[in-house]
Amino acid sequence: MGNITEKSEKNRKKAVMDFIKSLSAEHKMLIVLKSQLYGGKWEPMYQDLKNRLEGKPYIFKLANRINDDIERIEQMRKFEKENDVDLGEHVVSVE
Repeated sequence: MGNITEKSEKNRKKAVMDFIKSLSAEHKMLIVLKSQLYGGKWEPMYQDLKNRLEGKPYIFKLANRINDDIERIEQMRKFEKENDVDLGEHVVSVE
């Protein structure tokens, strides 16, 4: 029988794969942008979107769905923290 650590890791990997399968193209695009434009960090992208809403300078212009993207980022950031995973290591394209 496998030890608890092996089972926990297997469960974590399954949770990550199930979560990734549930993501929309918009979610995956944000993950790709995070990896390619923001050094793999959510906070700079999140702040860009908030700045854009407030009329402040921002780095990258995303589509006119800022509030939706902010919610997506919050969801994915929470998942990454809870599962100690970087989704950017698992999603490299929108397809």
